Amino acid sequence: MGPLAGIRILEMAGIGPGPFCGMLLADLGADVVVVDRLQAGEDAIDLGAHALSRRGKRSVAVDLKTAQGRETVLQLVAQSDALIEGMRPGVMERLGLGPDICLQRNPQLVYGRMTGWGQHGPLANAAGHDINYIALSGALWYAGQPGEAPMAPPSLVGDIGGGAMYLAVGLLAALMQARAGGPGQVVDAAIVDGTAHMMSLLLALQAGGRMEPTRGKSLLDGPHWYNAYRCADGQFISVGALEPKFYRELREKLGLADDPAYASQYDPATWPQLRQRLAELFLTQDRAAWCTLLEGTDACFAPVLSPEEAADHPHLQARGVYSRAEGVLQANPAPRFSATPAPAPGPIPRRGEHTGAVLDEWTQRAPRKDAHSRT
Repeated sequence: MGPLAGIRILEMAGIGPGPFCGMLLADLGADVVVVDRLQAGEDAIDLGAHALSRRGKRSVAVDLKTAQGRETVLQLVAQSDALIEGMRPGVMERLGLGPDICLQRNPQLVYGRMTGWGQHGPLANAAGHDINYIALSGALWYAGQPGEAPMAPPSLVGDIGGGAMYLAVGLLAALMQARAGGPGQVVDAAIVDGTAHMMSLLLALQAGGRMEPTRGKSLLDGPHWYNAYRCADGQFISVGALEPKFYRELREKLGLADDPAYASQYDPATWPQLRQRLAELFLTQDRAAWCTLLEGTDACFAPVLSPEEAADHPHLQARGVYSRAEGVLQANPAPRFSATPAPAPGPIPRRGEHTGAVLDEWTQRAPRKDAHSRT
């Protein structure tokens, strides 16, 4: 089931964007096998049965420090379409599982490498996390209010947006090339690369004079009509009336259509004062009242919801965006496919749960010489 049914992905256990990429591919039907250590490493955050990034995968436990363990992984490599690893540059080579060795065993393998800084450069071997990568790439610059420290949603911009998603696109592009008869290759996915690439719209606005280098004075981070506001009950709402017709709708709904102070939508000099006035206005009623007035209109409005609230919102319920499995809230697979719908999210495997089954299934066959032939 799913558009990636029949695709085999070998994932070296790790944290963050690599496992998320593997989850995304498993959600779409790929057979993803995680190569786990025999015991959790000291740098691992073991969420056990709550590790959603492991859902729908199978697990084999291998001692990579032994020749037998390395040979086991290489036998699995020979049967794989792609491999995902998220270790520091050089670690896989020192384990005897670098891309040269793996591509010798399977010339059509797509070898996906996920790092923060990339495989080369002055910082390549330095430790870091999401906030560091997006800070250096420029993606964190506009994430905050004037005079305050920048703050982006934890892990979403770097690990997931600039990391896992770019690795997934790279893997799928290389798999298409291999299936068309091309060679296997290495996909170098670095979060600094991906988050910089994600800045393309903002860079275009900057080149066109619509984004200032000073935080809080640009088209998407300073206006009163593109902001989040606190309500009387302490909850928050968002407005994003970027285009003039949507701004007119917002003014009409808020009773401000005839107020001349709001007439010059794109005048940055008016934004601080009008932002303060809107903040005072939205403090007069609770979030539910503003939802009743504005939700579903062309004022470009939405309440700011917690994940639990979002799961219960009528629109997300109608689309089946979230589900719960054994009490754990999780987002269902995305995107959606008409002819090959993705299966429901699979269970979360225990460490080494499928070692015997996967080795029996994957290593008792000849190498998949026809794995990438045209279909």
